[in-house]
Amino acid sequence: MFILQEARAVGVLLGLAAGDAMGAPLEGLPPPSVQAREMPAGGGYTDDTLQALALARSLVVCRGFSPEDCMGRLLEGYRGSPRFYGPTSSAVFDLVLGGVPPAEAAARVHRSRGGSRSNGSVMRGPPLGVFTSSPALEDLSLACSRLTHCDPVAGACSAFVNRMVADLARGATREEAFGHACGTCDEPEALGYLENPAGHAPDPSLDALLATHCALSVFLGAGSFADTILGAVNLGGDADTIGAIAGALAGACWGAPAIPPAWRARLRDHDGIEGAATALFRLAAEKGE
Repeated sequence: MFILQEARAVGVLLGLAAGDAMGAPLEGLPPPSVQAREMPAGGGYTDDTLQALALARSLVVCRGFSPEDCMGRLLEGYRGSPRFYGPTSSAVFDLVLGGVPPAEAAARVHRSRGGSRSNGSVMRGPPLGVFTSSPALEDLSLACSRLTHCDPVAGACSAFVNRMVADLARGATREEAFGHACGTCDEPEALGYLENPAGHAPDPSLDALLATHCALSVFLGAGSFADTILGAVNLGGDADTIGAIAGALAGACWGAPAIPPAWRARLRDHDGIEGAATALFRLAAEKGE
């Protein structure tokens, strides 16, 4: 029904990175008394972007989702900047680096921590929505989420965002993309919360469901790419991840040209991010996805 558009596909990764970099200085803080308006000098991003880039590059090299290759690339990013990574992903990666098989590591962390419903798998998943809009997207999203997060709600939240990204990047309206994501979500708790964006106050939480709802509600209520990012990161809390998820949705909706040029110019390695996004777009276009 819809055809993948390059500007929107590239906007997904650039938007994710821009939201991550804008939110990074506000992470863990209350809402700022003076709201952030500009990209910080240096435009440094965190593990949100590192993990999304690892997934995007793995999809291109393997021409599809390879759990083994993706895990290897995630570990490479973790070794380079471990301080950026959240508690669930860090614990899994430490076990894998210590020789524990990846699936066993994720299950062990899930058990030992009493769950794994943090938002790390939601923030890295949007490249899957660029890669495909097929019915396989939900299963791919769950498989990618389970690399580190065994919780079914975390997986459902990732699939919900990725489905919206897939539709938006192919020209769907926000209303169409939201309705389709609701229709393909079969996890009761996630659907019950996400299908009513205005029914709950946005909470910039580490929790996957609250974080997804927060980013979604900001995006659906915003009038532009910039409004989405500023509305997301100025909530404080897990500002980089809320910014990254909202930024991926906004980039898919309005495309890379909607990103303020000054933000894009300051974003660290923006050419490299754009290159990874363009390669992913070309693969998806070649495969008719």
